[in-house]
Amino acid sequence: MVSEGKSKGKTRGRRLQKLVEKKKLRDDVFTEDNKSLDVEADEQIDEVDPKIKTPFFGLVDSSELDYFKQAESTLNLNAFATSEEKTIFINSVFEEAKGKEMKLVTNQICSKLVERLILNSNDRQLKSLFKAFNGHFVALAHHKYASHCIETLLVKSAAVVEKELLNPNSLKEEQDDADGDEPFVTMENMVLYMIGEYKSYLKAMMQHVYASHVLRLILMILAGRELPSSVLSNSILRSKKSKIARKMIEIKDNADSNRAYQIPSIFFEELKEILMIIYQDLNTAKVREACINPISSPTFSLIISLEGLVLKDRPFWNLVFQKQDDPKDPKEEAFVEYLLSDPIGSHFFEAVLKQARLKNVERLFRLYMSERVVKIAKRETTGVYIIQLLLQRLKSQDLFKVMDDLVPNLNELIINNLEIAKALIDASISKKNYAKDEIIKKLLEFFNKSVNEETKNTIFIENVLHLSSSTLGNTRGDWPTAEERRRALFLEKLMAYDDTFLKLVIENFLNFSSSKTLIDMCYHGIFSHIVEQVLENFVKIDIITRRKLLNSLLKGGDEIIVNLACNSYGSHILDKLWFFTIKMNNYKDRIAKILFDNREKIKNSIYGKLVWKNWSMELYARKQYEWNSLKKQQELEYFPLPTTEESKEKESGNNKVRGRNRF
Repeated sequence: MVSEGKSKGKTRGRRLQKLVEKKKLRDDVFTEDNKSLDVEADEQIDEVDPKIKTPFFGLVDSSELDYFKQAESTLNLNAFATSEEKTIFINSVFEEAKGKEMKLVTNQICSKLVERLILNSNDRQLKSLFKAFNGHFVALAHHKYASHCIETLLVKSAAVVEKELLNPNSLKEEQDDADGDEPFVTMENMVLYMIGEYKSYLKAMMQHVYASHVLRLILMILAGRELPSSVLSNSILRSKKSKIARKMIEIKDNADSNRAYQIPSIFFEELKEILMIIYQDLNTAKVREACINPISSPTFSLIISLEGLVLKDRPFWNLVFQKQDDPKDPKEEAFVEYLLSDPIGSHFFEAVLKQARLKNVERLFRLYMSERVVKIAKRETTGVYIIQLLLQRLKSQDLFKVMDDLVPNLNELIINNLEIAKALIDASISKKNYAKDEIIKKLLEFFNKSVNEETKNTIFIENVLHLSSSTLGNTRGDWPTAEERRRALFLEKLMAYDDTFLKLVIENFLNFSSSKTLIDMCYHGIFSHIVEQVLENFVKIDIITRRKLLNSLLKGGDEIIVNLACNSYGSHILDKLWFFTIKMNNYKDRIAKILFDNREKIKNSIYGKLVWKNWSMELYARKQYEWNSLKKQQELEYFPLPTTEESKEKESGNNKVRGRNRF
């Protein structure tokens, strides 16, 4: 009876309904004729798989494993007395690894050692690894651990290619030092040889969870783009799962990543050839399906951003979207709608719109998004990111329309997404404060409304920062959260946007029920920046308000000043007080005296030493007259005396006869 009732009962929940709607939308975008990609892709990968299965290179025996684990640990600690000692150690490890490179690179533990060796290798050692990997690059790129080593190898090799290109003499020296038995090869040729191994497997690599990372890095090197870190967990090469895994591996990067390198012209020819190989046998249906695939999507977005360097007609863009002069297309409209509602699709859409020609961006906006900006912005995990990007890219006419649609609905949009408000503020600033008054009004309505009488005097800062539920003043040593960081940055943005918010924050500081809250903010890794920004704006704050704020900060007496000076975050607050106390010499002298009286403790602290220096306390201790002159000089710098003309005007104003002329 119960089971029958359940089977006949109405399906509950809106999630199922959304899934059904999303499936219907996907079916609308990809018709039966277009659904062949999954089958074809699977067939293609299955066809290639036998060729790219990683061969068995042998196991690392226990004695070798112990040695290499110890070597990896030693490099990780980096406790070498001199650089020469480190070089000797690395050379010995390279010598021990000779002939064992393949089984090391495919071993979970030893692959970390290989990454460290690559990062610390010289040019000759790097080339020896290239030679050891020759003929196996395809298999290694598809391997869970070896693929990371290949990425690190590529980043390091890009630096060597630039070095050989800009300094041909280094090539000659290396050629003279090379062994007579082995032919000398440039790093440029080694990279090209590696890429040659990959050319028959490019489409399979795009669909592979590890090899796709290697392919993206190759494309960036050939295009001369800035190379991301291959070892950091937050690298753009990493997928979400890979980022989590890389956090468990402590490998420090070197200076080779996060920069672009000069490349030979032949690299552009290689890039063009690779793109044309990938382009073969593609059609719109296949490409659109690949663009929403979690593995191939990042690669396609990168290809679309790079193709303009070597393919002026931009064939990949024209496969995904219509040309810039084409009218509205029903299939394209359905595809754009899917991109706006799908997490992977929206990420792809955002990436390609960043680099697309403005005319193409404007066409897509006007045809498919202009009439429903607010509806798209309400999609908190998908469409809102596209709207934020459009606020950066659109020209005035379209931008004003987007802002006019969003501002009246701002309070609804920022409930779960402060970034849309930041994007609106940036857009307003870029267009000479367009709609500034309306934006301020909406933000004040949202953040400055009181829930109960007890918190009404501090409600603005509470609503923005959520101080009552934050890590402020905790004794467990919890790290500030990402949410706290986002909210603090948002408040800093508001204070920079208009002085109304600065005055509100100061008013809230003065109305804290306990001065301890303000002091706790000075010690907090995130919220201390808000206090700093308030103190930096001392020119905008009148003397009376500054005095009140200083009284709140100094209420704890001498101990507060000393503790702030010796704290990593509080010391920055004290540095700002050097400027905040301009024209308030009684406060400046009081703080200086406290620092001087506690000079032993201050000078024994790393942070205290910096405060001592920034307050010119050596001058205070030895030549107080010069320190007083420094105060006066600082005062004139920020509050200069009126010019001669201004003085005359003021003087003539003072000399006017008040009242009736008695003559």
